[in-house]
Amino acid sequence: PVQGQRAAEFIVALVNSEPITNTEVQTRVNRILAENAEARRAPIGELARLVLERIILERAQLQLAKENGIRVDDLTVDQAEETVARQNQVSREELRRRVAAEGMSWNEFRNDLRNQLLLTRLREREVNARVRISDVEIEQYLRDQQGGNAAVPTQINLAQVLVAVPENANDAQVAALEQKAQAIARRARAGEDFAALARDGSDAADRAGGGAMGLRSVQRYPTLFVEATQATPVDGIAGPVRSSAGFHVLKVLAKTQPGAADAATTQTQVRHILLRTDAQRSTAQAVAQLAEFKRRLQAGTADFAGLARDNSQDGSAKDGGDLGWTRPGQFVPEFEEVITRLQPGQISDPVVSRFGVHLIQVMGRREAPLTPAEQREAARATLREKRMDEAYETWAQEVRARAYVEFRQPPV
Repeated sequence: PVQGQRAAEFIVALVNSEPITNTEVQTRVNRILAENAEARRAPIGELARLVLERIILERAQLQLAKENGIRVDDLTVDQAEETVARQNQVSREELRRRVAAEGMSWNEFRNDLRNQLLLTRLREREVNARVRISDVEIEQYLRDQQGGNAAVPTQINLAQVLVAVPENANDAQVAALEQKAQAIARRARAGEDFAALARDGSDAADRAGGGAMGLRSVQRYPTLFVEATQATPVDGIAGPVRSSAGFHVLKVLAKTQPGAADAATTQTQVRHILLRTDAQRSTAQAVAQLAEFKRRLQAGTADFAGLARDNSQDGSAKDGGDLGWTRPGQFVPEFEEVITRLQPGQISDPVVSRFGVHLIQVMGRREAPLTPAEQREAARATLREKRMDEAYETWAQEVRARAYVEFRQPPV
């Protein structure tokens, strides 16, 4: 049906006995048509089939996440909302208005965020476990890099919009998806908010965060991305470029050029109080307790180290919560993102992570050369990153193959 027309309701497919309805498919199709004029040139049946395949892939992975006991609570979704609003430089109220203007209800937006967080946690657990880097490989990598400034290479921060191409897509489907990616690239070059484009139109797991992939060495990005953005200035757009996953539109968020400053990395001294959640303490109770700790700290009636020693459920408790001098990439993303924003002396609001709820304080920052151990760890991270995409593709195909999919009526 055309946009705005009421679609008939029936089941189009079953994924392990869980139905996908015609309305679900048409809602996504209509959203794509509203956002992308180029998509209207593609046969509507082809577009609906591509959307259905995307939903099947997501549904199979979400089912696996639930089977493995992976959960995302409301407070974590709240934090994701705040992150999206901050990345778009708007208030949460303005974010709600923008979501409504795009034809999505707030509950749908929250459910989408929750599902993306579930998928991210599942992929981190399932895919990360598949990638192993041996000491021999690290030594070989470091030898190969000798004579250059390999310990701290040039760094870039890229954001992406991925238009996924199913493995069994025919030529017409690929052409339609390429047109969609080209339209997104034109909108980005015309000045549209890239984070919003990623959130609304990307098939990548990082779309909830505006597509940002983080500041890291060029060796930790796919060679395809590095080559595509080599001549692109900061805030510039590159692509779309084709990979085995689909078409990528890339934005350069930051570049660190090689030079004397690259001989050092920024280290942050941080301490925290961790309260784990369980049957005796809910996430909401942990948040409330840490909020009270922050109030006491700001009032000067408590000492951070003392509160950490008495209450933190982490190995650092005996040291007053002090985690020492840390380097970028050492912590989980939700923890790292808060550390990056805090100035020395500042204390965060309670932060929910997969480990529990944290109260975080940055104590100081400094520039320091990488130690041999840190060089080895950087090499390990670089090699892991290079293999992650391939490992993810293999895993995703396995999940899809294990799922029992029964096609009923085609979407209309």
